[in-house]
Amino acid sequence: MNFEGKTAIVTGSGSGIGSSIAIKLAKNGADILIVDKREKEANEISDIIKKIGRKTLVSVSDVSDYNNCQEVVENCIKTFGHVDILVNNAGINKDGVIWKMTEEQWDSVITINLKGYFNYIRAVSPYFKEQNSGKILNITSINGLRGKFGQANYSASKAGIIGLTKTVAKELGKYNVNVNAIAPGLIETEMMKNADEIVKKQAMSDIVLNRIGQPEDIANAAVFLCSELARHITGEILKVDGGQYI
Repeated sequence: MNFEGKTAIVTGSGSGIGSSIAIKLAKNGADILIVDKREKEANEISDIIKKIGRKTLVSVSDVSDYNNCQEVVENCIKTFGHVDILVNNAGINKDGVIWKMTEEQWDSVITINLKGYFNYIRAVSPYFKEQNSGKILNITSINGLRGKFGQANYSASKAGIIGLTKTVAKELGKYNVNVNAIAPGLIETEMMKNADEIVKKQAMSDIVLNRIGQPEDIANAAVFLCSELARHITGEILKVDGGQYI
């Protein structure tokens, strides 16, 4: 897969799945705009990408800020001349059963996980329409497909991403823009490491392949869906979960 001459924006790319996707795209020739709230982590990934030999730009920003997302995309185009790929990955979780969940827990997860995706899709869409090409990849979760005890806010946000993906695929299809999503299962990230041990054991018992997924497993699928090999795929939700959903 060759991404020479392509520029990708990857949100939440300071660590975990996002950083793995950013690095994988760079290894295949793409220049990367790293979006993350954590400056240190974002700069560390930027250094890795520079060593690969690709151009990079860091935006330390909040995906929930609509105006800032517009500015980041405009800055990307001023710096690189164009934007070709958007990977929406930034997300948080603040778990709790529904009868104990606070308004802040609900609002913050929905705002980051769902509105943040809208903000960036809204920002890149006019440019993708104008150039009659583009790839949008949204990272959702198998819990957006099935629900998860103690994750009403997280599951609702991830289900919303699925609806957003399918709708935007219909709206942008005539402009030669592919819009897809990946639904990971249990992946070894910081978010997973901070999860309750009982939750992790239950998840492991559901994984048919009997191993915890790695960020690279998601990155491999992401690079394919962002490539021309997937030019006739749009509106799809690809589960990458070792059979956890079965």
